[in-house]
Amino acid sequence: MRAVGRAWAAFTAAAAAPSAPAPAAWRENPYDDALRDGRGPLFLRRVDGWLLPLDVERWCADPDVADLSVLARCRGAVLDVGCGPGRLVAALAAHGHPALGIDVSGEAVARAERLGGLALCRSVFDPLPGEGRWNTVLLIDGNIGIGGDPPALLDRLKDVTCPDATVIAECLAVDVDERCEVRIDNGRGGLGAPFAWARLGAPALYRHADAAGWARREQWSVDDRVFVELARRPRLRPRTAGRVMPVAP
Repeated sequence: MRAVGRAWAAFTAAAAAPSAPAPAAWRENPYDDALRDGRGPLFLRRVDGWLLPLDVERWCADPDVADLSVLARCRGAVLDVGCGPGRLVAALAAHGHPALGIDVSGEAVARAERLGGLALCRSVFDPLPGEGRWNTVLLIDGNIGIGGDPPALLDRLKDVTCPDATVIAECLAVDVDERCEVRIDNGRGGLGAPFAWARLGAPALYRHADAAGWARREQWSVDDRVFVELARRPRLRPRTAGRVMPVAP
């Protein structure tokens, strides 16, 4: 616990540094306005007109029973990637658990901080506090889709985490592996800038995770939401004298 405490002190000091500018797509008025008001409607709009409803009210509420199943599996220092308005980092902080949220929306970060969580306006692909020392990474509310390239995201998380880290990701309840361009749509004519996104079911997530060096640990479902826990898989040394030796990532 002392080691976690020392690492957390370093994380919090680094988190006080100036944030990188947020990508335009997630600081357009439709998204920030919805978070500011705490309600939708809000959608991701695909180029063919298909709409994916975004559950703003749930994001801005207290953690529900499905969220609590995620929080119960968090250990060590937790990085919530795409933390949104911060219900998870605030809940962890309230229980004395070291946690940092990152989000590219300034309004999301501000709301997370008002709830009592520690949050930073930054992309997961930017330099982050505590690189290589995070114990648990959260990709909840479909955030495995960040960047539109799940293999690249999972590969990036190997740089961010410690050798025995876990990733807890939320995925779809159907077998989907889709990459697309979307825009934020408030249903009233307000549109954000286009950006890349991805949607994955569990089978696709396992395929990408395996290729990126993550192994399946657990899968569970609560209230029709599906979660997967992944663990870092050790690399193997070249064979020497007939033995295969693990190599720390």
